Amino acid sequence: MSGGINKILSALLTYPTPEIKAAAPEMQSIVEAEAKLATPLRDELLALIHDLALGDLYDLQERYVLLFDRTRSLSLYLFEHVHGESRDRGQAMVDLQNLYETHGLYLTAKELPDFIPLFLEFLSTRPDQQASDLLAQTAHIFAALAERLAKRQSPYEAVFRALVALAASVPKGEDVSALLQQADPDPNDLAALDAAWEDQPVSFGAGAGNGCKDELIARIRAGRRPAPGTQPAREPQA
Repeated sequence: MSGGINKILSALLTYPTPEIKAAAPEMQSIVEAEAKLATPLRDELLALIHDLALGDLYDLQERYVLLFDRTRSLSLYLFEHVHGESRDRGQAMVDLQNLYETHGLYLTAKELPDFIPLFLEFLSTRPDQQASDLLAQTAHIFAALAERLAKRQSPYEAVFRALVALAASVPKGEDVSALLQQADPDPNDLAALDAAWEDQPVSFGAGAGNGCKDELIARIRAGRRPAPGTQPAREPQA
């Protein structure tokens, strides 16, 4: 697995910008050259890139916000899916940021360490096997996100299918099922969305709280480089 594909997947999961649109040809060439992805999956990624390149920027941004900012079950923050708002999430954030700093990476006050595009940018700097092993620790989260996006017939499904395909091992079905049991309201149902954000923190029983597993935060990003021609990953809102 080349670092380039993780850099492209990171870019595809960031807020659409003119720079992302302009980088479409380079992203397309990298996806086309990625032999570790099956042809149908590469075609789905290429369709998303084509969509981002040609779509109206305002419409693309509105779609992104509707999916990833407004819908808790599609959150782009890893620990949201395994810790919710529990105290464990706060400690996981501290541990992850401390590990970033041991590798010389100091986040700004507005950056959250479990932001998926940030994690993928890190993977793009790591050796192939290490990146694949780390993806395996979060593959169940990516598989669940892919299922939720498939339900919405969203082209973003392809990004998460690709992440699962690039992982060193297939996620356990029971881990994916546990995540899919969480509420997944229609993003157009404002009352349901409000209720979802007011839910109690999610838990999965004994031993399940470390769904991202310790390996996820064992070795994190030594450098941060945006995809070619793109801006760095969008800083999460505080």
